[in-house]
Amino acid sequence: MRIGITCYPTYGGSGVVATELGMELAERGHDVHFISYAMPIRLNRAHERIHFHEVEVTSYPLFDHPPYTLSLAVKMAEVASSAGLDLLHVHYAIPHSVSALLARQMAAPRRLPFITTLHGTDITLVGSDRSYLPITRFSIEQSDGVTCVSSYLKQATLQTFGIKRPIEVVPNFVNCDLYKHERREELRAQFAPHGEPVLMHLSNFRPVKRVPDVVEIFALVREKMPAKLVLLGDGPDRGAVEWMVHQKKLGDDVHFLGKQNRVYETLAQADLFILPSELESFGLAALEAMACEVPVIATNVGGLPEVVTPGVDGYLVEVGDVAGAARHAIDILSSPQRAREMGVAARASAARNYCASKIIPQYEAYYRSVLEAS
Repeated sequence: MRIGITCYPTYGGSGVVATELGMELAERGHDVHFISYAMPIRLNRAHERIHFHEVEVTSYPLFDHPPYTLSLAVKMAEVASSAGLDLLHVHYAIPHSVSALLARQMAAPRRLPFITTLHGTDITLVGSDRSYLPITRFSIEQSDGVTCVSSYLKQATLQTFGIKRPIEVVPNFVNCDLYKHERREELRAQFAPHGEPVLMHLSNFRPVKRVPDVVEIFALVREKMPAKLVLLGDGPDRGAVEWMVHQKKLGDDVHFLGKQNRVYETLAQADLFILPSELESFGLAALEAMACEVPVIATNVGGLPEVVTPGVDGYLVEVGDVAGAARHAIDILSSPQRAREMGVAARASAARNYCASKIIPQYEAYYRSVLEAS
């Protein structure tokens, strides 16, 4: 198939999943055309079947805000025509599904169906705002196909928007050949030169991720045992978190690595992964850690209970319960054998339920059903 994919090219679950999906589809013989205002961050492997089309937004004094939605629709229609796209697959409803709807109308009478994949805050936060709710509902209803990344998100969408059309749950995935337990002592020694346990967190440092809670949890762990904390990613809360680390005099034990492309190499060096988010529609970072045989402590919210099994491959705590999370962390890290058992169980769960080899065929089958129906 010839597939057009649109996503936000920055760090964040929707962009990561869309990019990884495109690369996996290309490996399986499909032609993939990414359409966005910038090259997706994780699009770091050249492939003859992967193409990138930049959306140029015109600056004009009359516009306080460049009309990206319209520029994107035009580029979608152009690429669909020139590349002979079979369908468009847009990730994150706002504004991508609106642009795809316009592109489909512009392409008429040529057939150009589009699929919208819902990822989380496009439903639970942005889309539910009264300024966007009507157009978000309309664009979802007008999509030729709709998927979402968890059963939790499907129910949230149905409840928030009263959607009548079918929604297919196709969960997030991980490439189990890349994300695996591959210790590199020279890399691990950069974080823990004396063999200390390594706690890790990966996010875009938005307030919803509650990264300060990660530091609070680590501080409680550090009171009981030597340990190191590695923070992957960047975002609006990073400055506050850095100041918090300074205030707590943890600077020698905390490493800020910023944005990383090959996160699987770093995640594999962790002994424990912390994800204390306010809300996660799925919890892709937790899944990536689990695939690397790293147990996870996360919050009991959104789609995370679909990913983490308490007492088996990690633990779930209530939002803000840093003391409870720290107790679980100390219990795990105090027993290397227990930590390894939980890590092995985490990998087994990821491989059984969420490997790309199992999820990508679900997308392919869904594409075919949409093409047949349209």
